[in-house]
Amino acid sequence: MKKLALTLFFLVLWVAQSMSQDLLENALAEIEINGLDQVSVDNRDQIFISSRQGDLYLYDSKGNRLNYFSPPRQGRISQLEAAWTVNIFTFSEDLQEYRVLDRFLNPIAEHNFFDASINLAKAATFGNNNIVWVWDESDLSLKRMDYLRNLVLDAQPLPLLTDSKNLNILEMREFKNRLFVLAPEEGVFVFDNQGNLIRQINLKQVPNLCLYKDYLLWIENDHLNTYCLSTKAIFKLFEVKDSKGSKVVVGNTKLLLVEGDKVKIFNMPTLLKNLK
Repeated sequence: MKKLALTLFFLVLWVAQSMSQDLLENALAEIEINGLDQVSVDNRDQIFISSRQGDLYLYDSKGNRLNYFSPPRQGRISQLEAAWTVNIFTFSEDLQEYRVLDRFLNPIAEHNFFDASINLAKAATFGNNNIVWVWDESDLSLKRMDYLRNLVLDAQPLPLLTDSKNLNILEMREFKNRLFVLAPEEGVFVFDNQGNLIRQINLKQVPNLCLYKDYLLWIENDHLNTYCLSTKAIFKLFEVKDSKGSKVVVGNTKLLLVEGDKVKIFNMPTLLKNLK
């Protein structure tokens, strides 16, 4: 018992010291775009940003602009996903279409959901094996599509799985062969790669799906908070000053804070990097 207490004491002391060392005080760079909307980062820490008009910007990890893409049809991008090795995915609820681009912002594929008999796509994301996940609000179903053929493979009626009649899904993301679905009034739902519900995480304060290693990350009350997916433990990792309304996005070696029309770039804090 004494050994356990001593271990806990040193653990608390180490965390306290790490917290004092890992505050995000000095940004490496800052990107500002008028009408900044969605932000994502790839596995090379390249930063992809969309404007509210639907334009796409590509920056390196130091904040230098590399490329720009303006689609022929303008419409807000509801989801931007760059975490995959090769492809960039965008979904526009306004236009009811999705686009797949290469990492230089050259379009590879572009499809309209109506052509796949999806009547009201409210959220969509990219998955393994040429899969696109879609939340179709017209029939309240989570659908898997083959984007190469623009074909629905199967559908799961979410109200039957979740016991919720009024799902408002804000974002979806596939991570480590699981699909995470953010519904602000309900929390975060976790599905397997076939669309079967695994569990519901009762976190209604999470503003966006930021997943890193075995953790879900978000900023609340000027602290970076973590939820461990395996142990279900919630704890504050370190302080983030003046972060009201901020969203966090993580790459391999960089952490981004999104605040209004600005993206601040930081080196990955040691405490976050050392999470198992």
